[in-house]
Amino acid sequence: MNGLPPGGVIPELFHGLFDDAAVFPPGNLPVAEAVPAHRVHRAAWYAEAVGPLLCGAGRLGELAAAVAAGPAVTAAAGGSAGAGGPAGAGVAPLRVGLVLPGGSAELAGALAAAAPFGLAGVELATRDAAEAVAALDRLLPPDVPAAVELPRELLRGDDLDAVLDVLVDSPYRAKFRTGGLVAEAFPDEAELAAFLTGCAQRGLPYKCTAGLHNAVRHTDPETGFEHHGFLNVLLAAQETDPAAAVAVLAERDGEALAKAVHALTDRQVTVIRNSFTAFGTCSIAEPLGDLAALGLLSSPTPPHQEDR
Repeated sequence: MNGLPPGGVIPELFHGLFDDAAVFPPGNLPVAEAVPAHRVHRAAWYAEAVGPLLCGAGRLGELAAAVAAGPAVTAAAGGSAGAGGPAGAGVAPLRVGLVLPGGSAELAGALAAAAPFGLAGVELATRDAAEAVAALDRLLPPDVPAAVELPRELLRGDDLDAVLDVLVDSPYRAKFRTGGLVAEAFPDEAELAAFLTGCAQRGLPYKCTAGLHNAVRHTDPETGFEHHGFLNVLLAAQETDPAAAVAVLAERDGEALAKAVHALTDRQVTVIRNSFTAFGTCSIAEPLGDLAALGLLSSPTPPHQEDR
């Protein structure tokens, strides 16, 4: 990249990076509040940074009620007019990412329940990558992308290679959990680097989820948990050498990371985003605020502040 775009324009590196996981822990925003908040994001100048609203299969009824209850938000300056409106109201349906922690047993019923929405993708948890791929091949509409998540204990050493080899021969992304509600839910740099470089070596795209809502690696002052930074992960996504990826993931200097982002070429941005496609975040405002503070983003107005 030859410098960042002017204020009010989202750099290509961050397009569609932030999937809206407001209803998931630790945010736990009620669905009835998450839908209008998501519509505000989708109508704002920073809409290009925002992915779909993520929703679990068990909450699709709440989602349908929330969509029916509220009008679409009109676009702000630089936003997308009518984005996220209810189906049948003359605007595009709400784009939803379907999260299935119960695995392929939930898939058929969840797809039917999600029919009123614009289905942006499916995220399927499993302990058997081959079984998940077979279920997705059988049931998923051909134009709907999917990501397959296995527990981290099944993504180590030779097991990691076996899972990635299954997925690289499929149309589906990998999904990796980068945090949670306990310290053990956060992988260290070496574990995350093994996943990132394993995917990079195979040309396998992936998304991440949990614990990445800040740009730079840090220790949370309240919990003491070690959080990865999404800028660290973006920059590590271009690495195929685990040691190089570990070094990038361990960087805690935001200015150093911002300098590295400014130095990226267009080709490097393409390589990075073809690999690291998105991550789920309970907050859209926090990652955008971090980017602005690092000089990687300038906004005409502050990002919409969610109720947390």
